[in-house]
Amino acid sequence: MTAIGLWNIARDQPELAAVVDPNGATLSYRELAAAADRYGRGLQAMGLRPGDSLVVLLPNGADLLAVFFATLQTGLHLVPVNWHLTGAEIAYIIGDSGAKAFIAHERFTETAVAAGAPVPKFSVGEIAGFQSLRELGAAEPVARPEIRTLGAPMLYTSGTTGRPKGVRRPLTGADPDEVPVAAKWFFGIFGLTPFDGHVHLCGSPLYHTAVLNFVANSVQFGHTCVLMDRWDAEQMLLLVQQHRVTHSHMVPTQFRRLLALPEPVRRGYDVSSLRVAIHGAAPCPTEVKRQMLDWWGPVITEYYAATEGGGTSITAQEWLRKPGSVGLPWPGSVVKVLDERGEELPAGEIGTVYMRMGGSTFSYHGDEEKTRNSRVGDLFTLGDMGYLDADGYLYLCDRRADMIITGGVNVYPAEVEGELVCHPKVADVAVFGIPHADWGEEVKAVVQPADGVSPGAELTAELLAYAGQRLARFKLPRSIDYLAELPRDPNGKLYKRKLRDPYWAGQERAI
Repeated sequence: MTAIGLWNIARDQPELAAVVDPNGATLSYRELAAAADRYGRGLQAMGLRPGDSLVVLLPNGADLLAVFFATLQTGLHLVPVNWHLTGAEIAYIIGDSGAKAFIAHERFTETAVAAGAPVPKFSVGEIAGFQSLRELGAAEPVARPEIRTLGAPMLYTSGTTGRPKGVRRPLTGADPDEVPVAAKWFFGIFGLTPFDGHVHLCGSPLYHTAVLNFVANSVQFGHTCVLMDRWDAEQMLLLVQQHRVTHSHMVPTQFRRLLALPEPVRRGYDVSSLRVAIHGAAPCPTEVKRQMLDWWGPVITEYYAATEGGGTSITAQEWLRKPGSVGLPWPGSVVKVLDERGEELPAGEIGTVYMRMGGSTFSYHGDEEKTRNSRVGDLFTLGDMGYLDADGYLYLCDRRADMIITGGVNVYPAEVEGELVCHPKVADVAVFGIPHADWGEEVKAVVQPADGVSPGAELTAELLAYAGQRLARFKLPRSIDYLAELPRDPNGKLYKRKLRDPYWAGQERAI
């Protein structure tokens, strides 16, 4: 059987399709490995050495994957940045990560130039002051890089509670031709085996940790990766049918948009090739998940995890027995729910969720205080609230920072959002606390109406009546505002602070 790993597959099955670019062009394993070798040699010729960092501002595409594998085999830290950031924000990441080079796409010319990176700069396409990426390593001998040792991504947290922080892991010194045991184990959780006719569809930006991990591991496993530039519901169904896609990594927002397609459109595509649709990143309303299971069958697996490491997962069959749960801890992962004193809580009691993954270690680059404050002993937290049931299954309530305390009672916005978003006139919803003179906070909802629905008092009354049949009175929004579109990133993450902060201007929240 062919050994797994990009360079092994390039040797044994050189013409196997590795990547289908968003423009439809296919790159073979031989071509992807050759590009990774060329860029790796070029970076080393510039003086980059194991442990150094490289920042990239690139859309989904073969160029980004070639650069990723170049850094993976030369011991570098790849830092992919969100293309929605401003030049100043990218300049901060370039400086904070200690980047030795910067690669950008001409699509982001204005932002790339505004970043003002004081390091060697390369571009895909033309950007004034940038050297063409095609020239990187072109003058070097046609061979693998001289120094080959396993690198690692260094992705930055979203910065929803301040400046983004890079999650930096120590390099292992491993052979880049050997696929790490952790990658084999991780794909094993979802029943993904090498080759076996697998095709992975990537519809989210590769600057997200999980998205990059799934694509990189798929390539290493001999799975063809079909990349989307920007996710579109019907386009996804078309690509699943065309390429006989077997697995994809998704978020609940995408489920909702798929379900919003007209029934004839949904039924017009063959999705029978799907073996597992893996979702995470945000809570999925139970009714949304039930509808997806009714449509796609028991192929939907959920997980809860973090860039920092550790997590849980739950199959469709388990979820039908434990609706709303995000599952049991992964093998080797520890999940505990602790109170404010750091004491473990019994089953059914809500507290802060802490995790640990084997002997995995990490630090927030340049922020010892954040590293320290996120930990209790060898456990760390993302600030999520939740509880474990008697069987050890984890249920999430919300982020501690998002929890509303109204009249001394805790309200978890995710629960309220999960009910409102199931109303047919709601396309998206955000719930958060705003100041109240007597109660401390009151519940506010901001709704994005479905296409063709007019916002106003009549819709508000209808939504509150609907929610009132499903939620206790103290959980109901006291008011509803409307926006044409809620601020989410392409991976579905809601920037709730952008909605909430104006109400708290000049005031301090207790949480």
